Amino acid sequence: MAHPPGLWDGVLRRLEAEMPAYALEAWVRPLAVQSDGEGVRVLCPTRFHCERIRERFLPHIARCVAAELGREVPIRLELAAGPPARASAAPVGEAEAPPSRPADREHGASLQRPLPHTFDSFVVGSCNALAREASLAVARGQQSRLNPLYLTSRSGLGKTHLARAIVAESRARGSGRALYVSSEAFTNEFMASIRAKSMDRFKRRFREGYDLLVVEDVQFLRAKSATQLEFFHTIAHLLDAGSRVVLTGDRLPHDVAGLDPRLRSQMTAGLVAELEPPDARVRREILRSKASAGGVRLPDDCLDLLTDSVRGSVRDLEAVLIQLVASASLMNRPIGLELTYAALRKISPSQVCARRLGPREVIEVVAAFFQTTPQALASRSRRRDVLIPRQLSMYLCRRYTDASLATIARAFGREHPAVSNAAQVVERRILERAPLRYQVEALCARLEARVGRSADGAD
Repeated sequence: MAHPPGLWDGVLRRLEAEMPAYALEAWVRPLAVQSDGEGVRVLCPTRFHCERIRERFLPHIARCVAAELGREVPIRLELAAGPPARASAAPVGEAEAPPSRPADREHGASLQRPLPHTFDSFVVGSCNALAREASLAVARGQQSRLNPLYLTSRSGLGKTHLARAIVAESRARGSGRALYVSSEAFTNEFMASIRAKSMDRFKRRFREGYDLLVVEDVQFLRAKSATQLEFFHTIAHLLDAGSRVVLTGDRLPHDVAGLDPRLRSQMTAGLVAELEPPDARVRREILRSKASAGGVRLPDDCLDLLTDSVRGSVRDLEAVLIQLVASASLMNRPIGLELTYAALRKISPSQVCARRLGPREVIEVVAAFFQTTPQALASRSRRRDVLIPRQLSMYLCRRYTDASLATIARAFGREHPAVSNAAQVVERRILERAPLRYQVEALCARLEARVGRSADGAD
């Protein structure tokens, strides 16, 4: 019995809602699929690729194939050219035991294992709390006023994670059918239906039978007038029917050039939630959770260095972390500051060059700012006019020096937990107290000016 021609497209759409984009692009999209009687042949480009699919992705693929067909079928993994790669037929949903090999090469080669896009795996902070809470409410059908929900951020800050978490949560709760699609896929299907004169089928697919529609990267609809019109009517139909609609974009709707005014107004009729770059606390937790999920333990000084050096997107954090862990694994070396600096120089060299001050310089700048002395900051006094500058000095030493926690602590005559605690206190209070935030900004300006002078002298 032949399987429907759109089987693999349907499987990919389902997997998009469950897997990280990088894992889907790196491992699943290179596969070729062929119908083989009652079974499905999945063709892999290399033997290594085949083993990786078997170990990590086969159960997901099998489940999605079964969902598309409405029944379980055998799936065979084979090389695209040559004999089958130890891929005997297996019932859908079952995977063979992985071949024996070193336990992830000691340093967690499993770091790149795809993590589920769920709300539990999403690290929350002030930078994304509104978007996360709104997404969870939509997924659970608790806030009709948020319809449609528009998530916006620069690339790599978590909007795709939330979009897929909404779909996963909705499906897990059994709250109707969910459709997850990119604006590019919507456009392609729309144009194909026009050419094939099958618009009725297209409208049934997007307007009927779904309680949740999630469309990513709507900024790519700009200047596509016909697609925009169809998209507008599709959303209007779903909203009128009481379905939930979630849209994502890399900019606010009013900043998308070439967007039909009616569609722009429709996009902002519910809630627009913006995700901002993660602060230090969130960056640290993201690094810790991703490393832990991959079986990797990051030493505190390495974690501090990565947290302070990489201040871009979540994707930037992942890139440096993968670079670090892969280097440690391939070179069979423990993760330490030397390897961490090497990873940063390859991924984010400008940040490494900027960290040239010593703890004493930072302490001098802070002491002068608060009209006190370095000796007072290293004293045991708990007076407020000494305690706050001391905590700020410790926090800024972590940001602007190469020193380890132990080295910073010794500059204050303390143990390294005192530095971690002080930094956490400052990070929390920066969010709560505007005057303290202004003081930190002023101190950072002075320290960065000193870094600039150091760099000029080095040249």
